[in-house]
Amino acid sequence: MLLLPFLALSQNSTEYGVFENALLTPNPTQISQFEKGITAHNKKFHGDGPYGARVYWISNGPNTGNYVWSMGPFPWSSLDNRPAQEEGHDADWNNNVAPYMTAESGTQSYWRGHNELSRFPKDFTIKNLLVDYYDVKRFKMDDAKKLVEKVNKVYAEKSQEDTYGIYTNEFGSTKEGRDLAVISFFDKSGWLSRDNDFATKYESLYGKGSWEQFGKDWFAVTDGGESELWIFRPDLSGISGDVKVAERE
Repeated sequence: MLLLPFLALSQNSTEYGVFENALLTPNPTQISQFEKGITAHNKKFHGDGPYGARVYWISNGPNTGNYVWSMGPFPWSSLDNRPAQEEGHDADWNNNVAPYMTAESGTQSYWRGHNELSRFPKDFTIKNLLVDYYDVKRFKMDDAKKLVEKVNKVYAEKSQEDTYGIYTNEFGSTKEGRDLAVISFFDKSGWLSRDNDFATKYESLYGKGSWEQFGKDWFAVTDGGESELWIFRPDLSGISGDVKVAERE
């Protein structure tokens, strides 16, 4: 998912932007070879356009030390022309990247970005990401989105500098439990300790007791969640972390 806010598509197009994310686990004794191989691969095959790729390093939780390879955003139709075996793409990955990964690597997911629920108030450069995953109950995604809309309105009016994106898993599973992701983009680690007094801001917009009710409503549509910290690795990526926020129509 994760991680450009907007994808320029024709106004008449019904397509939307998605991200392809692959969780990669390097052999701990061959990390330098893995990083060398994935850097060269991204520079050669994923350096621009819809196939541009970024790499992130996970710094907490069960996936600590793993890498996320993220391509996009792209419309689904673009996958029909993605780099393939004929251009040497597959051989390069198989010969120069895959040999330095463990057998557990390869978990892949596709995430749809929801611009209408996200906040990208200005251009920015990706550095650190807080990725909050939520397990949404079956048939409750629409209800969850309505609650996110309420939160988004508070940020739009009361905390306008915050930058975050909302994404949903295109192929979610009840086993994995990662259906909706909130990705907050930040520069300094001190951001993690700040108190932005969101409850007060929420109640100033929706009334006394509304924040407690929001919590009850959120727990009614979700079965918990988990959080990860990702660090952008520009040295391993095919494209930079610069994000130009498109004008909304």
